[in-house]
Amino acid sequence: MTHKVHPKIFRIGITKGWDSKGFYEKNFSSFLKEDYAIRRLLRSLLREMGVEKIEIERSMDEVGVIVYSARPGLIIGRGGEGVKTLKEKLEKEVNRISKSEKKKVRLEIREVKDPWLSATLAAQDIARQLERRLPYRKVVKQALHKISMHKEVKGVRIQVSGRLNGIEIARSEYFQQGQLKRETLRGDIDYGFEMARCPFGAIGVKVFIYKGEKFD
Repeated sequence: MTHKVHPKIFRIGITKGWDSKGFYEKNFSSFLKEDYAIRRLLRSLLREMGVEKIEIERSMDEVGVIVYSARPGLIIGRGGEGVKTLKEKLEKEVNRISKSEKKKVRLEIREVKDPWLSATLAAQDIARQLERRLPYRKVVKQALHKISMHKEVKGVRIQVSGRLNGIEIARSEYFQQGQLKRETLRGDIDYGFEMARCPFGAIGVKVFIYKGEKFD
């Protein structure tokens, strides 16, 4: 059996950075609990909003939350009402966990200009189509073509696992185009995972996008 390592965790401090930054030395367990609650709440509320990642920046009395989305207009809402409501819910959740002191939440929405350069957003798009019972081969090949059209992309791998097309025996299949140097630490690999919840069971979708090597 091989030992599988998350492609991003494998490269933390080399080509990738942490999604949570700030003063975590004191009350680490409490801050970790807050971060988990923030991400869980946002993922549930913004499931259809094309959220790529959520970054958290902590100061002494403020929690900064940055949401990267392919559909920022839907999150912001008319006149900024969506952001205001979301901020209130986040502050309520954070202060529920941190009972000792009240904290302010600074919410920022940033746009992802090209969703097909993001492995997470590509995996979400594939999963949503699989939930609509579309043939997995057609869906994966279309996604593979859209991703590989970009100049920055050197290679793509898409893997689907589960009861594909509803058959009784679960299996894994992958489709790859170009090169994919997963064993090289300086390789800039974007990884995304999403689960398609189909009537006959769950199908896991993994997307690897290789964008060359970083030497700085």
